[in-house]
Amino acid sequence: MFVSFGIKDIIDILCVAGLLYYVYRLMKDSGSLYVFYGVLVFIAIWVAVSQVLEMRLLGTIFDKLVSVGAIAFIILFQDDIRRFLLTIGSQRKMLVWTKLLSRRGKNDKNSAEAMRKKNENVTNVVLACEQMSKNNVGALIVLQRSMSLTDIIKTGVVVDAKISVRLIRNIFFKNSPLHDGAMIISNGRIVAAECMLPSSNSIGIPKDFGTRHRAALGMAEQSDAVVIVVSEETGHITIARKGEFKGNVSTGELENIVSSAMT
Repeated sequence: MFVSFGIKDIIDILCVAGLLYYVYRLMKDSGSLYVFYGVLVFIAIWVAVSQVLEMRLLGTIFDKLVSVGAIAFIILFQDDIRRFLLTIGSQRKMLVWTKLLSRRGKNDKNSAEAMRKKNENVTNVVLACEQMSKNNVGALIVLQRSMSLTDIIKTGVVVDAKISVRLIRNIFFKNSPLHDGAMIISNGRIVAAECMLPSSNSIGIPKDFGTRHRAALGMAEQSDAVVIVVSEETGHITIARKGEFKGNVSTGELENIVSSAMT
């Protein structure tokens, strides 16, 4: 029997393949890769029983398990699903704002001044991190991007101050009442300090990384923010973004990353 196969079917297959690949990456990042394999095996058995072999009784049982399993899957991986939806929403929002800003930028007389302030803020953040790294002062700095961090800011102390090297160093000074927790930087200002970040449950975090690194990765997993970690033990600077670490970051790399995050 001839079966028609057109462009729509190719697009359908590519969409399913892309979805499976994204779910695979999601499970891999969260340390649940074997769960993904188990789900694939279960789906293969379900299709074979209900569609190929047409076993009605066993097929009915599998259908009920799939219905319950979908709810269980949502409960077990609610944080990952939330991050997925936030990512989609932020990308759409980012595209809209990019178009608006690009149109506005053509007639913006203050673009040069805005660029100067941005470069000044980038330099201040990089210099502060470099000095804290040399003195083994622990720090946790979150650079907000398109996703709102209002819930995170509410957990800390509102600062709302201009970015400066001295202020950043004073906040993370060991005897400072605000040195614990994270600093949030948004729209060219230090918005809050002593903020609590969500901790990552990933099993792939190196053993020599502490609570700051786990909190940084948790923030990078649940948002598009860029998080800077200065280790109190080694002085090494680590970047967490897009659910991954980049360790032993040099001054040049840090400057490029911070500049990109502050656009």
